[in-house]
Amino acid sequence: MHVEFMQLDHRPFSLPSSPWLLSQVWEDLLFMHYPIAPNVLRNYVPRELELDVYQNKAWMTIIPFRVTKMKGRGFPPLPLLNAYLELNVRTYVTYKGIPGIYFFSLDANHPLFVIGARISVGLPYKHAQMKFQQLNNGFQFKSERHLDKSISEKIDLTYKPGDVLFETLPGSLDHWLLERYCMYSFQGKKLLRGDIHHDKWKVSKAKVTTLINTMASFLPVDNIAKIPSLLHYSNRRRVFIYPPKKVGERMK
Repeated sequence: MHVEFMQLDHRPFSLPSSPWLLSQVWEDLLFMHYPIAPNVLRNYVPRELELDVYQNKAWMTIIPFRVTKMKGRGFPPLPLLNAYLELNVRTYVTYKGIPGIYFFSLDANHPLFVIGARISVGLPYKHAQMKFQQLNNGFQFKSERHLDKSISEKIDLTYKPGDVLFETLPGSLDHWLLERYCMYSFQGKKLLRGDIHHDKWKVSKAKVTTLINTMASFLPVDNIAKIPSLLHYSNRRRVFIYPPKKVGERMK
């Protein structure tokens, strides 16, 4: 048994009955959290999902990270297919009482994975040009994807993790933002829930020293701050991904 399955009491709901399908290692994750007015963000979340809020605030999180050691259950990692860079833009939702994540976009620099994820689970993956570099005192992450000839969504930042590692406390904003174990997406008319599992987050605070960010270009001007209100860093998590299952249908 993988050691991650020896810790389950941090999960807000039980593991799926079906076996996990895919495993990945997520490395050097930076969580950049931004409060957004709920009435603004509600316009960009499907009405089938309830926008989740913490103390009357909705939140958007942008996460650059590295994926390594990706492999299917019972198979070794495949050369050239097991590692890539990823950038997520997400918010927080519930469906029938189950808290989860809704993605506005997921960028990756691996075109085959992008195509496969879009077809299989309906997640809005898009191919982007990306670069990750380890610096003497932190990391640099760059990503750019063109929406058309004149507009692009991009991020260019350097970040440094803090020295103190901590676990989130139940009831805290840190816990509410991080301890999420499913994602919702649409595939045609079907509402899908994709479950994941990993052990409880252990994170540190972080500092962003350079930041260019146009990843939330769909929001009206001045509805997202230039600097994140809260930052978390995690150096590594092994994650187990379960096959998505239908939990509802798109409203007419």
